[in-house]
Amino acid sequence: MSANFAQTVLSLDQLVFTTREVAERNKTSVASASQGLARLAKSGLLTRVLRNVWAKTTDKRLSAYDIIPYLNPKHRAYLSFISALNLYGVISQIPQVITVASTAHSQMVKTTLGTFHVHQLSPDFFDGFDWAAGHGYLVATPEKALVDCLYLSCHKKRQFKHFPEIDLSALK
Repeated sequence: MSANFAQTVLSLDQLVFTTREVAERNKTSVASASQGLARLAKSGLLTRVLRNVWAKTTDKRLSAYDIIPYLNPKHRAYLSFISALNLYGVISQIPQVITVASTAHSQMVKTTLGTFHVHQLSPDFFDGFDWAAGHGYLVATPEKALVDCLYLSCHKKRQFKHFPEIDLSALK
């Protein structure tokens, strides 16, 4: 691995990136980029989050939420449900699993940065989110996160029947 490769990777503006993105930027093969990234991970400068997805874990700005767009790249996804409600201070309980809304099939995704529960929503209901300030992931508005919880409670798994310590004044 050349010093130039490491410098190029570490100078990327992104906190999370794919092997293909690094290969294209370095004008090298995906296999060669993968080997270089693995060496950087071994030295502690990066972490392999998912297959072909890497994160600059030494960067203090990195959040587990930053990998949401990489969970299923063919489908848009946004932080929602109790994870978003906690982010906004509507609930104080910190969820152990990060909850995400997507049009992709529901699934549990375990990564080195956290465990994500992706809940499938109808495409007609997929709205009410925006970019998180200073990050590359989408997040539901507080009201939409609450509505998403109610949607799943009524239509799907009845998973969000009870809300711990909800503070509706945070929705104002």
